[in-house]
Amino acid sequence: MDMTARILTAMALAAGFCPTLPAVDPRLLNLVMPDAVVLAGVNVTQAEATPFGQWVLGQLGTNDPKMQQLATLTGFDPRKDVNELLVASNGAAKTGLALATGTFDVAAITAAATAHGGVTETYSGVTILEDPKQTHGIAFPSGAVVVAGDLADVKAAIDRQSAASTLPAALAVQANQLSGANDAWFICNVAPASLHPAAPAAGTAAGLENAVKSIQSASGGVKFGTVVTAGVTAQADNAQDASTLASLLQLLVNMAQMQSGANPAAATLVSGLTIKATGSTIVLTLSLPEDQFQQLLTPGANGSKHRTMHKM
Repeated sequence: MDMTARILTAMALAAGFCPTLPAVDPRLLNLVMPDAVVLAGVNVTQAEATPFGQWVLGQLGTNDPKMQQLATLTGFDPRKDVNELLVASNGAAKTGLALATGTFDVAAITAAATAHGGVTETYSGVTILEDPKQTHGIAFPSGAVVVAGDLADVKAAIDRQSAASTLPAALAVQANQLSGANDAWFICNVAPASLHPAAPAAGTAAGLENAVKSIQSASGGVKFGTVVTAGVTAQADNAQDASTLASLLQLLVNMAQMQSGANPAAATLVSGLTIKATGSTIVLTLSLPEDQFQQLLTPGANGSKHRTMHKM
């Protein structure tokens, strides 16, 4: 895809809306740091209930030798043994947590880690597997929950397992609403541009980059099914900035439509995309049949691949 298509695809995949589903597991939410500003989750069990969800999960780590090695050494395969994943950060560099529920052979994972240079530490009755420099760790507060991240955050999460949740009520409500309506979701309650400063862009991309810098928060999700539905809601500094960003995004849509002959993938994507600015809020929504979405993610996919997906 060209730059226009890649930008539009990234927006679409970032987001969603749909009927209510089970919300984020409270065991995971309770372990999140109280000053979290970024949350993202995936309900793996719910996602794999659809053919498209099975296909997406099947693509993860397919050609990753490290993931294959992990499965061989420990019998643990994140693509099959995880029920739900939640990641959280307070925005500080090189910190954060990845939390999951699932089926974990703690003894096998521990043996594999120590055999490859890992060290162990017992903290509040919980064994933490750490890298040789003891900067990051993995812990299993229970047989069905795993916590990973920088060592300080992992220890703090262990401390929170027996305490009442300290997550701000508004953030907890937002997380439950989004996770209850999507298979994958995210919340970013700080300016996204502040988390990963990007290299300067040129042309239309530069204008878009400057407009994106006005975004102060964003949230959204994606729901798999016969029709893949997605959505992102972003809050700009003011109504003028929101209108400018919406106009630039619409320009990208128009450019993609004009290139439909040379770039049918981009044209397919924008055919289901809508952009709306109301006050300082921008809402992007996308709705596409699952076969079209799969073709967008696998350029050159043919009918036989689509039929294979439905046999999974």
